[in-house]
Amino acid sequence: MGKPGRQAIGRLLEKIVCDYQIDFTIANAENAAGGMGITPPIVKEILDQGVDVLTSGNHIWAKKEIYPYLNEERRILRPANYPPDVPGRGAGLFESKNGEKIGVINLEGRVFMKHLDCPFRIGEREVEVLRKETPILLVDFHAEATSEKVAMGWFLDGRVTAVLGTHTHIQTSDERILNDGTAYITDVGMTGPLDSVIGIRKQVALNRLLTQIPWKFDVATEEIELQGVIIDVEREAGRSKDIQRIRVPLNERA
Repeated sequence: MGKPGRQAIGRLLEKIVCDYQIDFTIANAENAAGGMGITPPIVKEILDQGVDVLTSGNHIWAKKEIYPYLNEERRILRPANYPPDVPGRGAGLFESKNGEKIGVINLEGRVFMKHLDCPFRIGEREVEVLRKETPILLVDFHAEATSEKVAMGWFLDGRVTAVLGTHTHIQTSDERILNDGTAYITDVGMTGPLDSVIGIRKQVALNRLLTQIPWKFDVATEEIELQGVIIDVEREAGRSKDIQRIRVPLNERA
């Protein structure tokens, strides 16, 4: 979330990766530029800090300069269920530090959001394509409704390694391994300022709610944390053995 979130990644991620022996890192970066959207220089900044793949969501279109870049940089994804002629790609095959092939799929929900193509059917299609290359498949489901996220978890259980919810910026405590080996959490949380309203300065958010005037987003700067999950994967089968929430305050370091 904005510059504070990027600072947290820059100062905390390397040690977290080392301490937990992480082979592959994914970050949803659609709010990395001033709380709304992302730009090519910021994509490069986050990738240079050790993130392997960037996913996104409905705010990926906020900065026009990212449009052509989505076709050039394969390590940033937009949701796969947008119309086929929009810039970028919604899924990809990548390689971890230990040489494992990893498939990443980005989907966007429809409940309380845009009327896009069905994320369930598009997700199923992308899974079928990527499973020909690897059993390790991670899904970022960028959605508003808890029910839609939970449904996606059960829909893909046993067919993907993890279904990880994003968009609401509030880390949930429902992480679990589903019946057939898929790791699930409704929202991985936010890397950014917690002394805020989902990353926005409190007074700005209150002004928007009290006046119904669309005040410009202003990213907060206090109480910064890196939030996320760490997944332990059974590589041969692509099933998850464990999912662990993490919250690392910037002022305490990792």
